[in-house]
Amino acid sequence: MLDIFVDVVTPNLPEPNAEKWIHRGTREFRDTNLALFAAGVATFGLIYCIQPLMPAFSAEYGVSAAVSALSLSLTTIVLAVGLLFAGALSDRFGRKPVMVASILSSALIVLASAFAPGWTSYLVARTVLGLTVSGLPAVAMTYLSEEMDAESIGLAMGLYISGNAIGGLGGRVVAGVVAEYAGWQGGVAAVGVVGLVAGVIFWRSLPASRHFTPGGAAFGELMRRYAVPFRDRGLPWLFIEGFLLLGAFVTVYNFLGYRLMAPPFNLSQAAVGLIFGIYVVGMFSSAWMGDLAGRHGRRRVFWTAVALMLAGIALTLSTSLALIFVGLGLVTFGFFGGHSIASSWVGRRAQATKAQASALYLFTYYVGSSLCGAVGGLFYATDGWAGVAAFVGVLLVLALAIALGLRRLQPLPGNAAH
Repeated sequence: MLDIFVDVVTPNLPEPNAEKWIHRGTREFRDTNLALFAAGVATFGLIYCIQPLMPAFSAEYGVSAAVSALSLSLTTIVLAVGLLFAGALSDRFGRKPVMVASILSSALIVLASAFAPGWTSYLVARTVLGLTVSGLPAVAMTYLSEEMDAESIGLAMGLYISGNAIGGLGGRVVAGVVAEYAGWQGGVAAVGVVGLVAGVIFWRSLPASRHFTPGGAAFGELMRRYAVPFRDRGLPWLFIEGFLLLGAFVTVYNFLGYRLMAPPFNLSQAAVGLIFGIYVVGMFSSAWMGDLAGRHGRRRVFWTAVALMLAGIALTLSTSLALIFVGLGLVTFGFFGGHSIASSWVGRRAQATKAQASALYLFTYYVGSSLCGAVGGLFYATDGWAGVAAFVGVLLVLALAIALGLRRLQPLPGNAAH
């Protein structure tokens, strides 16, 4: 196994048909987007379906909100580490085979976890899920960066992240509503079945790679390639943005259910699951803002997504359920738009080390989810939702300051929009 871990993606030398990139408007573009949309549905659905179920975990197993959040944090911290090696696996076995194996095995693990006999065994299953699901996100970003025409990648990345939004929506709504009638185990099992279906669609639809050349390198070369993105003036800041944006977003969704199921709202499990349907705005914002940034420049558009999140978290402090709903919508809209822009920006700036840069971005992205999602539970325990909102507000103020600083970032030669 060690030789697999020390592989690294080498510069991809064009094949004779390398000029044939995937362009918007073609059948291949539609097939690729269908496949990666399905992959996004599976990934976010399988990972985040448990957020509306966390109060049910607390009730059934007698654990605190912070301990219940481990069901997500353990998944994402292992996922973050696994992402560092996912590119190496895809370099040896190919982009598509690794992604197919990742989706199908992850769906089976989620399905099996519904039958876990206790809290500890359930956490073990969620930890293993973090390892299996890591084969998809970074490799998908690399695949798009390698195969898409430069003018189409912003829209393609946005549509992929739209699948993430639908997965997050479907996973939360399906799990929350089914759990109301069949317990949390039924909700988790239903999401596992949806993940299997999405995996089959991905397998059948995704075109084979054209611009990928298998290769490998020694461990020292692997480390050197991971060091290259840090020489770029913009990439390290984009990595930090991933940490802050997902950390803020996951913290909101982890603990809002606790607030809404408590007085004065007293919402049911199903109602909380349906409220998380606001995720649907992410499907629109990721594609729209990704395309907007691709046409007008990421530097000019990115900061607005962060500002929307900050405005949204302020609205969630209201005692009006309607304003909380609007605030959650702004947080969701801004997050998916910002993530779409940042992730495509990483792929464009990384050039010869796209796989490593994508892995580093997603590593910090999911570490943010794990650490901030867990720390948010401590704020909830001491100061309730006001504490969570203050914590998230600090994260977003930092993210906005960095985003405004990135407006001064000089584009790479021949890459003016980036």
